[in-house]
Amino acid sequence: MTAPIPRDIPELPAVPGPPLLLPAPVPATAVVGPLRRPAVAVFRLLTAVVAAAGVALELRLGAPARTLSYFSVQANILLAVVMVLSASRARRARRPLPSAVTGATLLYVLIAALVYRLLLAHTTPPFSMTGAATAPVRWHGQWAALQILHTITPVAAVLDWLLLTPAARLHLRQAAAWLLYPLAYLAFSLGRAAFLAPSNPARYLYPFLDAAAHGYRSTLANALLLGLAIYALAVLLVALDHTRPTPGRRRV
Repeated sequence: MTAPIPRDIPELPAVPGPPLLLPAPVPATAVVGPLRRPAVAVFRLLTAVVAAAGVALELRLGAPARTLSYFSVQANILLAVVMVLSASRARRARRPLPSAVTGATLLYVLIAALVYRLLLAHTTPPFSMTGAATAPVRWHGQWAALQILHTITPVAAVLDWLLLTPAARLHLRQAAAWLLYPLAYLAFSLGRAAFLAPSNPARYLYPFLDAAAHGYRSTLANALLLGLAIYALAVLLVALDHTRPTPGRRRV
């Protein structure tokens, strides 16, 4: 025989405070995929075209072996490749490239721009990738190539980062890894100079890395200071990436 069902059920005490929501074990991005972003794809493709045009113009004006040895040219080649891949992913609604790759590319083109503006733009004799002894004439080929590689493409990369890329994707642990390429470039630059004749005017590409003029001790000291500045810039980019607002809710 079963017990009778009570007619009056006592009220349960109210739960104090708002209900506690547990964090979802699966991120939202794993459920909702990225959407097609044709405007983003067009901007990135145009950036890649401009970077490739600057490199092609520099190759036309100077010796290919010398031109391809410059850090700014290599950084712009990397930017063109990354922008083409990012444009394809934005157009086809695929996951974006890893932040370690895009962050490193942004850092390298910014290094090229800042080094040119702060250390090379007003040197005597004037800095030139073709070995010219005179300053490039404004609005002519060499001047245009320098502006593309050191102003236009870095500005485009920064705009893409600020306006088209979600915030808080860069991480501090990536900053040290980003220094590997500048370190490898330093070894490449000094090793390249060791195999060229001392009379070759293209032996040292950058005046602050000219071991023949400054000695290896001063050259390595300059490289150390530049490396510390690069790391500080990398940390600054990571900090800004975590404090800037996200430009949109949808992943690009």
